[in-house]
Amino acid sequence: MDAKIKLPHTLILIFGVMIGVAMFTWIIPGGEYERAINAQGREVVVDGTFEPTAGNPQGIFDLLQSPLQGLVETAHIIGFIFILGGVFNIIQRTEMIDAGILVISNALQGRESLIIPAGMILFALFGAIFGMSEEVIPFVLIFIPMAIALGYDSLIGVAIPFLGAGLGFAGAMLNPFTVGIAQGIAELPLFSGIVYRSIVWLIIVSIGIFLVMLYAKRIRKDPKKSPVWDLDQKRRDILNDEKQREIKFTIRHRWILMAFISAILVMIYGVMRYQWFISEIAAIFLGLGIVVALISRLSANESANSFVRGAQDMIGAALVIGFARAILVLATQGQIIDTIMYHLSNTISGMPTIMAAQLMFIMQTFINFFVPSGSGQAALTMPIMAPLSDLIGVSRQTAVLAFQMGDGFTNMIIPTSGVTMGVLGMAKIPWETWAKWLLPIEIILFITGLILLVPPVLFGWGPF
Repeated sequence: MDAKIKLPHTLILIFGVMIGVAMFTWIIPGGEYERAINAQGREVVVDGTFEPTAGNPQGIFDLLQSPLQGLVETAHIIGFIFILGGVFNIIQRTEMIDAGILVISNALQGRESLIIPAGMILFALFGAIFGMSEEVIPFVLIFIPMAIALGYDSLIGVAIPFLGAGLGFAGAMLNPFTVGIAQGIAELPLFSGIVYRSIVWLIIVSIGIFLVMLYAKRIRKDPKKSPVWDLDQKRRDILNDEKQREIKFTIRHRWILMAFISAILVMIYGVMRYQWFISEIAAIFLGLGIVVALISRLSANESANSFVRGAQDMIGAALVIGFARAILVLATQGQIIDTIMYHLSNTISGMPTIMAAQLMFIMQTFINFFVPSGSGQAALTMPIMAPLSDLIGVSRQTAVLAFQMGDGFTNMIIPTSGVTMGVLGMAKIPWETWAKWLLPIEIILFITGLILLVPPVLFGWGPF
């Protein structure tokens, strides 16, 4: 008899959270802040305008309607992963990724662990400089088979791009979607405080790399200790079959690789220069799929069938994303988010300065469950946190740091994040498996965040 406890399906777990949030709308009073358009044209809350409302308790019918509303609100992310799934299935049919992985694994024999720090530092820079988030999703499908080929598991394959970018996002120096917006609302010079933020980035990323490499070393020694050993078995069988067939990296594969690298470079340039988002990135990858099909000389029907099969594999991920969004739908319709934020901010006032800064971080972490968008959370919380920080003797620069870490750390684990659920859907890793694996890392990062807020308070971290 298997002694392992079998957790419910991810959808069941999320539906349980939905029921809990719906119940909270009957317990927590309704409340609302006034909103206004700031100088940057962004809607923000107006501090001091909170008013209790009658509330809108969510009943059974509201609960059952919320998944469809969640699917509608996340249609852009769902459509994005459908397109990515289809395009990568076309690429997979060419065996370019398989052949390239065999070349890399042979080249890194005896130095396999280098892929972890090198990859995570690269993605952490992307997260810190231009706020890489949704853009990380396609890389998961490349790093998972690479990690397995190097003797690791699919958790490492997800951690290199996703955790790397997430750590960089949380400790960002130049991220326009968190630091830029929050500093604008707090009336601080844009990207000021870059020296201490760079130190924060270095510490956070170093801790993340160390912990992932520690896990990787244990898995290399005993692969069966991996929580995803059974899930990865099919992937290992495919890789072993490819090794036996000795797939060659052909000239055609080189052309496909060049097309893929070109698409990535165009994506990065567009995001940094023109603030491209999911729609533009999806267009780039759809174009890449067409180019790959032409290079591989696939017929129109072969290409279409491959695309559809790849998209079909993403149906489970799409449902999980929609149901996760339903949690936010229920909380928003129940009018409890502003109430929660109002009472949390009142709790912070009157506290000693170091504790107040740390409570800001804890509050931002809690709010992030309901508002996982970095820019959205900045618009909701910073108009309140900035003037509150003046009253309690904490610098606005410190308040911004508390926000960015509170937003960034939990983005990598909360089920309400469409990006997190999209990444796990592409990886075919259940959320509960990922959450159990990542939780110890999250706890260490959380403690690190509390410590990193002490020096700015002690030394009066100013606007520069």
